[in-house]
Amino acid sequence: MAYPSRVSGSRPALPAADLARVVVFAAFIAVLGLFPGFAGVAGVAGVAGVPIVLQNVGPILAGVILGWRLGTASVALLLVLTAVGLPLLSGGRNGAAFFGPSGGFLVGWLLSALVAGLVVTRFRSRSLPVLLLACVAGLLADYVIGMPWLGVYIGDVTGGIVQSLVFVPGDLVKIVLAALVASLVHRALPDLRPVRSASSEPRVR
Repeated sequence: MAYPSRVSGSRPALPAADLARVVVFAAFIAVLGLFPGFAGVAGVAGVAGVPIVLQNVGPILAGVILGWRLGTASVALLLVLTAVGLPLLSGGRNGAAFFGPSGGFLVGWLLSALVAGLVVTRFRSRSLPVLLLACVAGLLADYVIGMPWLGVYIGDVTGGIVQSLVFVPGDLVKIVLAALVASLVHRALPDLRPVRSASSEPRVR
């Protein structure tokens, strides 16, 4: 009896090992949310402020460690779980935060992981300077969405951007630490490298 053969080159959309990495890193970002945030940007007209948190470095780490594809997927998973009501954001916040002044920074996490991962992939290197550059790019990507969002929320785009500058000193410290952590992780676990090898492409037999 002849059995249908598996189509050559076919593979799961997301292999089990990659799926595990996505889930584990989403959990890691959630754990960063256990660290309490500090009062940050106070909007005008009594609008609640955007807290200064450690958690925003998680998406950047996801991108530089897992690569743009898995890193973005891990952030998307976290945000989806948050959107359905799980209190995974710093301070025990849930999906309601998307509609507040910090909503843009949360959405920006997706772009942050994507850009950071693409920079590492582009340079095909896990050296500390490249990782630092990737972390800076990921941070700026988050700012590109988060700062204008805050400005629109408080009714003053320029004011929102200016007020957001309070984040910069602390974020610079965090991305330097993130680059150092990523460098250590890549040395200890080279299989997590975001640059895809030829073996990861579909095989034609």
